Parts: sequence; C-alpha cells; structure tokens
Amino acid sequence: MKSSRVALVTGASRGIGRAIAERLAADGVEVAVHYHRDKAGAAETLDRIGGRGFLIGAEFGVPGDVEEVFAQLESGLEGRPLDILVNNAAAPPAGPIETDDPSQFDRLIAVNVRAPYFLIQRALPIMRHGGRIISVSSVATRMANPTQTSFAMTKGALETMTLTLAQSLGVRGITVNAVAPGATRTDANSALFDSPGLADAITALTALDRLGRAEDVADAVAFLASDRARWITGQTLDTTGGLFLGPRVA
Repeated sequence: MKSSRVALVTGASRGIGRAIAERLAADGVEVAVHYHRDKAGAAETLDRIGGRGFLIGAEFGVPGDVEEVFAQLESGLEGRPLDILVNNAAAPPAGPIETDDPSQFDRLIAVNVRAPYFLIQRALPIMRHGGRIISVSSVATRMANPTQTSFAMTKGALETMTLTLAQSLGVRGITVNAVAPGATRTDANSALFDSPGLADAITALTALDRLGRAEDVADAVAFLASDRARWITGQTLDTTGGLFLGPRVA
C-alpha cells in the first residue's frame, strides 16, 4: 500500500539528507531519495527506511537537471501529488575570495540557488494544497566567515527565496521554510571534526555545549513538514544549538 504522503529529499545518500529521509519515513512518509554520484549510499538510505520510497539519480548544476529529477519523480509518484520538497543538496564552500574563481562561483550558484528555485517551480503543478517546502540553509548567513563568502551568499539567497515564496504560495496552503544548521557531525564529515581541538573549540562557542548531529536537523525538518507547523511559514529556523550567540559566562 502506498503512503498517503510523499517527499522528495535531495542529497539523501548520506549525512543530513539521509537523516531527514529516515525521520520523515518514521512519520509514515514515502521518500524519493535523490543522489548524484553515491547510488550505493542512496540505496542504503532506502534500505534503512524499509524500502518505503524510490531512488532518483541526477546531477545538479548541469543543463536539464531539474527535468531529469522530475522525469524520475513523476514515474515513482504514479499520478500521486507531491506533499513535501526538501532542498538539501548543496555544493561545498569555495573560498576565500582571494582564491575563488568564476567557475567555482558559478557552480555554487547553479547547485545551491538555481536548482532549488527551479525544483520548486517544477514541483508546484504537482504539489498538494497544504504542501511543505523546506530548504537547508546555513549558520553562515549570520556569521562572518571569510572562507565561505560565496557559499554564504548562496544560502542567503535561499533564505530570501523562502520569505518571498511563503508570501506567494500561502493562498494554496503551502508553507515555505528553511532550517539553518551549524557545525553538525555526520557520517559524511566526521573525520573533519577529528582535527585536534576543533570539536572542543566549536563546543565552547555553542550554547547547548556540544556539536550538532544530523538527527537534530532532521527533527526540525520533520516538524516543519508536519501538520503541527501548519501556521509557520516564511521562517528560517536556527538549528545550531545556539552556535556563536555571544560570549559564554562561566
């Protein structure tokens, strides 16, 4: 029996995307698990959610990317509407400005801004009244990090898109929100946080006194995707555990 709700989660082969897929599936949602290169990882995600969904393989940032996604999505939907779109896939930072170049910059824009925007455009005709659109932003939009200038610009664009689309799509009962993770340890980046002193330094700047986990972000996404968040739209939810809110007093 098919689930009554279906979600598309981009970049769901590992990390935060996988955690989101698992959390939505736990709420009974069927998940279209998108991946770029890691088909084996996406298949593992699908296995971890009990096979309640299907795979979509496509690269973002290239001509025809959105149509490739939706050809596979509509095949898997089999005439059903789409209920939830989670824009999670993203290209990593490419800075600082002194070493950035136009090709890196253009790819960031193509993957992190253009793809989510046109995925939403393409999704709207098949999205159910009362649907949910959720994009994954970043703490980089409120913290000055010179090594991530162009990346932060793309995430700032997502947050502006979230605000304006919430206004225009509200008449259809569609909510549009974003979550903004900070330092989040996942299966995909755990080696990064093994660098001597890094985890302790970030923890010391975090109000809740630990690194984030993928499940922390996934729970926030699941809330925004649920009926409990029906009266919340146009918002960016900080999911950093209070990273860099200000000095911590001993």
